[in-house]
Amino acid sequence: MRNGLGRKAGWTLAVLGLSALTGCGAPGEGGLGLGDMLLTAGTTQAPAQSAEIRDVYCPTIEVIDGGAAIQVRGGGESGAVRSQVALGEVARECIGQPDGSTLVKVGVEAQALVGVGGSSGRYDVPIQIVVKDGSTVFANRSRRVATAIPAGQSRTTVSVIEEGIVVPAAYANSFEIEVGLGGRATGRRG
Repeated sequence: MRNGLGRKAGWTLAVLGLSALTGCGAPGEGGLGLGDMLLTAGTTQAPAQSAEIRDVYCPTIEVIDGGAAIQVRGGGESGAVRSQVALGEVARECIGQPDGSTLVKVGVEAQALVGVGGSSGRYDVPIQIVVKDGSTVFANRSRRVATAIPAGQSRTTVSVIEEGIVVPAAYANSFEIEVGLGGRATGRRG
């Protein structure tokens, strides 16, 4: 019996001792409790991380002149469209960074369509994404996506997402986003 009471008393003291350690420093004094020390692996507290900012300037995506569609026409007088690749949905996301820059992500969807006299098969879809401010280009990215229209089908859709585009703080409220099909980049590389 005595050993049982001794063990209970020992556990009670251990719990009280841990409670006292975890309460080091009164609330608002900036002291670290044992739980904080275990989480931060020491007696110093990690600096607070600045949160990303979601409510920032994020321009509407513009289509590069002549970049909305690519058509392949058949021979002969009719010149019917044999196949076409056309822009579909576009989307963008802009996230403000602690240093004032903006991190941009752009998504582009395109559709390959079989026209009159065309056939199913493989298609090469060239997508151009430009993020710029006037003649200063922050990103000029070209992607070629191969896709196939299965036999018996008339269309297929491809998607491209470009991320990691950084717009410096000095341009964070005035940049432009352009997308298009083909290699019709505007501006010069900056």
